[in-house]
Amino acid sequence: MIRILIVDDHPIVREGLAAVLDAQEDMEVAGEASDGEEAVKQYAEHQPDIVLMDLAMPGADGVEAIRRIRAFDEQARVVVLTAYDTDDRIFQAVQAGARGYLLKGAPRDEIFRAIREVNNGGSLLEPAIADKLLSRVGDILRGGAVEQLTPRELDILTLMARGLRNKEIAHQLYITERTVKFHANAIYRKLDVSSRTEAVSKALRHGLVEA
Repeated sequence: MIRILIVDDHPIVREGLAAVLDAQEDMEVAGEASDGEEAVKQYAEHQPDIVLMDLAMPGADGVEAIRRIRAFDEQARVVVLTAYDTDDRIFQAVQAGARGYLLKGAPRDEIFRAIREVNNGGSLLEPAIADKLLSRVGDILRGGAVEQLTPRELDILTLMARGLRNKEIAHQLYITERTVKFHANAIYRKLDVSSRTEAVSKALRHGLVEA
């Protein structure tokens, strides 16, 4: 079972999410929180597999809650579900450690998919969100130390930022999935990270770094 902590300041939203999540055979709601402060306490108490996090809340907001939860447990897996799609909010959430970002109003199947994907160690960004994040990555790549990555590695990192999986990247670039994995490992090594989410986050935070 995927144990989920729901964080949202609207009781009706929490109740609705709890109802649809509990109806899934592989999911159960481990707890609920109405603000960032309570979210950190609930996380420490319940140790959920996934945190489904709103951003705009009274007191400590979602971004601050993500930072504090990740400080408590660096392996914490957070999926943002919010009404905010501004570049700054997306950037801040991913920078804080969110592995998924969906807008409220997303189909429930997309929410289920994001939870399962992130629980399995992956990441999932809604297409519109991925495009906004990609533009920020592109700005950094153009202004950073791009010589540290090869053109092919930059291509793959760009597609990672769009949320494409290895098989999809291989199809888009007309290379094998094995080749994608080879280049991805080189990117992780050069950026000193262990996953694609960390690679994109680090590019956003610091630009491309020397291996």
